[in-house]
Amino acid sequence: MGRRDDNGLMKKKKQFDVITIFPEVVEPYVQASILGRAQKAKLIEIHAHQLRDWAEDKHHKVDDTPYGGGPGMVMKVEVFEKAVKAVEGVKVGRKKVRVILTSASGKTFTQADAKRLAKYDQLIFLCGRYEGVDHRVEEYVADEALSIGNYVLTGGELPALVMIDAIARMVPGVIEKESLARESHSEEGYREHPQYTKPPVYKKWKVPEVLLSGDHKKIEEWRKENPH
Repeated sequence: MGRRDDNGLMKKKKQFDVITIFPEVVEPYVQASILGRAQKAKLIEIHAHQLRDWAEDKHHKVDDTPYGGGPGMVMKVEVFEKAVKAVEGVKVGRKKVRVILTSASGKTFTQADAKRLAKYDQLIFLCGRYEGVDHRVEEYVADEALSIGNYVLTGGELPALVMIDAIARMVPGVIEKESLARESHSEEGYREHPQYTKPPVYKKWKVPEVLLSGDHKKIEEWRKENPH
């Protein structure tokens, strides 16, 4: 089931699926705070899947030695392909689905990507580990490869969570519209102004006087002139 829009029509929940050998890394974060509340409100749905469930040998092996030699182990193409086939379209009726490989060599994820990907009914994230993932996953299984920065992590779970968090915020109802309109990156190059709260003076650190003035015109001008 989904939720009804302003016209009373039923809308499907946005679905996120994370395929990983460490689903226990993903689950606590997506059950907490805003993502957790959004799931309880049936705005989004997030599932973490154990990749080893699609390994057919008795040891549930998902990796092997690299062709051409070299250190480490490479994750196998067939387990990812079987996992995606099993997960793709489930519950969302094979509507708009996008498969994303988290990869340090992928295109850098941006706010524009968050807005673009929020238009899909289902997003499937493939999380690598070890030395990397067989390149045929990127070539034939995933629709695109995305990175969250120019550095290397031990696995793809954190990048998947970062992207899910950013994309989920674009789903209507997850965040208030006014908050989305005034935050950093709501427009290209835009940076939100600094924020302050009580007390007005802490030690010798003061809140700018204009914010205490009550003059909304001057406050708005100050905010435009002082991006973070």
